[in-house]
Amino acid sequence: MSTGDPAPAGPRVVPYGDRAVLAILGEGVDTMLGRRVLALAERVRAASMGGAAGWGAPVPGFASLLVPVDPARLHPDAARAELAGWLTEILATDPPAEPAGLVLEIPVRYGGADGPDLPEVAARCGLTEAQVAELHAASVYRVFCLGFVPGFAYLGPLPERLALPRRPEPRLRVPEGSVAIAGRQTGVYPFATAGGWHLIGRTTVRPWDLRRDPPALLRPGDRVRFVPAGDEEGG
Repeated sequence: MSTGDPAPAGPRVVPYGDRAVLAILGEGVDTMLGRRVLALAERVRAASMGGAAGWGAPVPGFASLLVPVDPARLHPDAARAELAGWLTEILATDPPAEPAGLVLEIPVRYGGADGPDLPEVAARCGLTEAQVAELHAASVYRVFCLGFVPGFAYLGPLPERLALPRRPEPRLRVPEGSVAIAGRQTGVYPFATAGGWHLIGRTTVRPWDLRRDPPALLRPGDRVRFVPAGDEEGG
C-alpha cells in the first residue's frame, strides 16, 4: 500500500462551506480552461434567470468557479449534482471561441521611475529593457478573474520568456496604476497598496473608479492590450 500523497483529482465539484459549491476544472493559467470556466458561469446565470431558485452570482477563478447557494432554497447536495452535470457537458464540448470584439488598449510608460523593476526583469530574462517592453506589449491578454483588491484583474497568459516568480519581499506600497508581472500573469494595481509583483511600467488608466457604473473597468473574459505610451500618443 502506498503511503505517499494521493494523486490530484480531476475535474470535480466540491462543497465550499455550507453556502457555496466550487467547481474545479483544472489547474494553472490556461486560456481554454478560462473559457470553459466562463461558459459554466453563464450556465449558472442562465438557470437563475430562468427561474431556478437558490443560485447566487458565480465568481470565476483561473480554473475554477465558486457558486454561492442559498441552502433555504436549494440544498447544497442538489446544487453540487446540478453543477457537476453542467460541468460534464461543458468539458465534453469544444470551449467557446475567443470573442472577436473590442480589445481595450491601456497605454503604459515602461521603465524609469514608472517601472523600477524593469532593469532587473530584463537582466533575469536575458533581454534588454526595450525587448521586455516589446514582448509585454505584443500580446492580447485575457481577464481570467478579479481579486486581491477591488478592480485588480488577473491578465494572462504572459509570454513564457517574461515569466518570473513574485518578488521575495513585497513592497509595502505600490503606486496606483503600476503595471506589473509575476509568473504567467500581468496586471494593473488599481490604487496604492502593498504588492509583490515586478513593476515594469505605469498607466493613467484607472481599473477601479467609484464614479463609474460599474466601478471595475474590466471583468472576466475581457481582452486587453498594453500600448507603449509613445505609440499611444503618436510618438
